[in-house]
Amino acid sequence: MGIISRFADIMSANINDLLDRAEDPKKMAAQYLREATNDLAEVKKETASVMAEEKRCLRNYEEDAAKVKKYENLARQAVAAGNDNDARVFLAEKNKAAQTAATSKMAYEAAKKNADKMRQLYTKLSNDVSELQSRLKNVQAMAAVADAQKTVARMTSKDYASGIGKFDKMEARIQAQLDESTAAMELSEAPTNEADELAAKYAGGGADVDADLAALKAEMGMAPTDASVEDELTALKESVCG
Repeated sequence: MGIISRFADIMSANINDLLDRAEDPKKMAAQYLREATNDLAEVKKETASVMAEEKRCLRNYEEDAAKVKKYENLARQAVAAGNDNDARVFLAEKNKAAQTAATSKMAYEAAKKNADKMRQLYTKLSNDVSELQSRLKNVQAMAAVADAQKTVARMTSKDYASGIGKFDKMEARIQAQLDESTAAMELSEAPTNEADELAAKYAGGGADVDADLAALKAEMGMAPTDASVEDELTALKESVCG
């Protein structure tokens, strides 16, 4: 059975080493599982055939053993009836049936051994396929992690810092252009006249405000605080000047 030897080779191989040398471990693991599953189906079919042969051999042996008992019982009955010649005939058939039964028994025992081995082999191969399925899941999970790590490495290898530095330079250039345009606008405004600004200072608008404030305080019965200050200032000047 070449299929069994091939399956045994797959299961006895160091699958981890094979996967390490493979260009695509995930694909190779899936291929191993497909082959093992197909082989298991073939072994199952052959096991069923061997088990059927075991049952056929068992039926033949049981039929031959039944004949032995049958002729032995007939010989007993003939002896009991005093018919020794009939008993001799039955005993002769019994001996023939016994020889056939011995042969069919050997065939059944051989078929049973084969069937037992095939059943054990099928059970083992079923467990091995389950193990391969688990290994495939692990390989697929590790492959997914490896792919994610490659993506992370590719993304983190990009020089985003240099891009930010370029953006800073562009921002500085734009700010410089904005400063230049602001200065140009300031220079384009009409120049101010210094005399006009001084004229506004002496326009006397503030005196009117002080007068209004003094009148308001007088109306409210509040003594102007500035008067006492002026009196003290005058007295101080007189004392100093003599």
